[in-house]
Amino acid sequence: MQTTYIETQQISFQDFKNQILEDYKLGRISREMSYLGRREVLTGKAKFGIFGDGKELPQLAMAKVFRNGDFRSGYYRDQTFSLAINALTVESFFAQLYADTSVEREPASAGRQMNGHFATRSLNEDGSWKDLTAQKNISSDISPTAGQMPRLLGLAQASKIYKSVQFEGSEKFSKNGNEIAFGTIGDASTAEGHFWETLNAACALQVPMIVSIWDDGYGISVPTKNQRAKADISEMLSGFQRKEGENQGCEIIQVKAWDYPALLDAYAKAEHFARTESVPVVVHVIEVTQPQGHSTSGSHERYKNEERLAWETDFDGIVKFREWILNYSIEIEGKEEIIAATEELDAIDEEAKKMVKAGQKKAWESYQKTITDLIQSVLPLVENLKGQNAEIENYIAHFNKLVSKAKKDAFHLVRKALLATRGTNSAERNQLMQKYNEVFEIEKDNYSSHLYSQSQWKAENVQEIKPVYSDSSEDVDGRVVVRNNFDKIFEKYPQTLVFGEDAGNIGDVNQGLEGMQEKYGDIRVADTGIREATILGQGIGMAMRGLRPIAEIQYLDYILYCLQGMSDDLATVQYRTKGGQKAPVIIRTRGHRLEGVWHSGSPMAGILNLSKGILVLVPRNLTKAAGFYNTMLKSDDPAVIVECLNGYRLKEKQPDNLGEFTVPVGKIEVTKEGKDVTLVTYGSTWRIVMEAAEELAKLGINAEVIDVQSLIPFDLSHEIAESVKKTNRLVVIDEDVEGGTSAFILQQILEKQKAFRYLDSDPLTIAANDHRPAYASDGDYFSKPSADDMVEKIYALFNETNPQKYPAIF
Repeated sequence: MQTTYIETQQISFQDFKNQILEDYKLGRISREMSYLGRREVLTGKAKFGIFGDGKELPQLAMAKVFRNGDFRSGYYRDQTFSLAINALTVESFFAQLYADTSVEREPASAGRQMNGHFATRSLNEDGSWKDLTAQKNISSDISPTAGQMPRLLGLAQASKIYKSVQFEGSEKFSKNGNEIAFGTIGDASTAEGHFWETLNAACALQVPMIVSIWDDGYGISVPTKNQRAKADISEMLSGFQRKEGENQGCEIIQVKAWDYPALLDAYAKAEHFARTESVPVVVHVIEVTQPQGHSTSGSHERYKNEERLAWETDFDGIVKFREWILNYSIEIEGKEEIIAATEELDAIDEEAKKMVKAGQKKAWESYQKTITDLIQSVLPLVENLKGQNAEIENYIAHFNKLVSKAKKDAFHLVRKALLATRGTNSAERNQLMQKYNEVFEIEKDNYSSHLYSQSQWKAENVQEIKPVYSDSSEDVDGRVVVRNNFDKIFEKYPQTLVFGEDAGNIGDVNQGLEGMQEKYGDIRVADTGIREATILGQGIGMAMRGLRPIAEIQYLDYILYCLQGMSDDLATVQYRTKGGQKAPVIIRTRGHRLEGVWHSGSPMAGILNLSKGILVLVPRNLTKAAGFYNTMLKSDDPAVIVECLNGYRLKEKQPDNLGEFTVPVGKIEVTKEGKDVTLVTYGSTWRIVMEAAEELAKLGINAEVIDVQSLIPFDLSHEIAESVKKTNRLVVIDEDVEGGTSAFILQQILEKQKAFRYLDSDPLTIAANDHRPAYASDGDYFSKPSADDMVEKIYALFNETNPQKYPAIF
């Protein structure tokens, strides 16, 4: 087992002295970065600043117990910690402040995140995993308060899983599960539900996790007493304190932010508990100061009184650290030893200022050079067009008068010039057009790449393997197909695990996991508490550490509890790191037509709109669902797979090649050919559409039925447009509300696939009423599209064009 900080602190006085002075220097560098960063924003060179001044000492102490292989899921003020573990430099700090799009200069996000959002790169350029045990790891920060907490749970739980789960390549992710997940959060953010849900789950699961709470007494301007039931979060958490002999709860340590030796002791103890006993620990860091206030958006003088401001000046961590160093003395072999004199600390202060200024200057010059190079490449080409339109000279003059120029200004100039010379076919204009296309592709990559995987393992690259049937293939309940397929998955992929409410002992409420826990154990097939946000968080954290989690949300209606994490965290992981991190979670859920307001909803439009970055797969039966699981386990994209809740007891023929057959993403299936009208649908509604198509055939209407199967990505080959080209009519049928998924599908077909060119009638959408479905079968009939609704509305299309052949029904 890896030793802890407590066990390694047998050092000489000289080494001790050197460590102290290194910490002081790093603290001073971080403080100067905060000071200069604020000035850069207020002078207009950067857009916004949020800094970590006041938190330097606890972060230095935390960094001392942070080892290779460990992970942090944190708060956007941890710049000192990031410096201390070499995940941040002065130059990369300012590169992020300026939004430099270079991955080399700003490796955390390539300019996509505002400053203070840190990350290390878990992936090689080709999207393959680095050896995460050979580096200190920061999972990419997000701004939503407490949003980092659910992911923290999964990062910590992965260590516990790796104690018993190994697979080919697992040595890149863990050394026998000895890693700790460190979380950081502002004190006011502990009022968020995500904090409580995460800590509760961690205490139940007993995972190696250390949560640091930076307590400066305020949430922006609102004091702590207005945030929670108790001003003191340690007091509030006292019921979580573990009792001797019990395997539940956590350790709680409170320490002052300006007390350097006490901080070292606190984090040493925290590491020892977490690393050796796999116990979650809360380190409540109190009396934190915030010398420059919350951010560059305002001043803390507006809400802190003179007494508080004076206290913050006196108890500034850097000031108190300096006092402690100057007052420290010890007698060794009859000689008094000190750490440093005033002059030595003054010299360190001056050196820190120079280092920060030099780093800022280098970052600014590098950032400006990208803009200057862009301007120098396009401006002469625009000037060449001056003779072709008088307005261009005015555009150039306006551009040259700009005091500060950004990329957008150069692009605005080029586009105005191209607009002014439209219809002109000259060598000069063609040259500008060529350059515009070239630089636009570069910026498209800078700002819009990596929403989805761009690696060789992206889901679109997974080849279709069709299900194989034989004379001996049995007709079984749909749930048996998916259950037996999971059996093959767990056997084939030891890194795969599933967890959720009722997923383990009873094999999920619909028996799709029947017997799996008994066969594969409660680590790989696990029950969880009723806590959807952290079920998703478990999945995100585990996936970031090389496992292949299937996070089960019992019903689609309850995925709303996860939507914040799906939208703000999971969907943006690859994008916000520009391909530096990934989290290929599979979210398993079930829904659509069943019974009642809370078990038959269809929040698909919300998922589609808020979770771009996650594949949305909507199989019409359990065989298709099984194929999608097989596909996604070969991919490194995250996905949500919505099983049909009313399909578990319906008979399906079980394929012979379980665990092998795949369903391609972005591929539609024509389930009934026809020539008169194209009916597009998905999921549970497909069965009703097929029923309606049979009724329409009796009325002389030959409908083609298309199951889209995959909403994101959607019909990559534009096969639906080909169907519309044949039938000249389009109907989109969906059980989401009006303007929901049907609107998305319609936009994809009409706008992206240009199918409007082939229409002889208005496109039609048939959707649910704008309320949750009422209870029971009658509730479904009157709330969502029925076969009767479909037949009548589709028939009306034909009545409109040929009333003699298709007389009105009503």
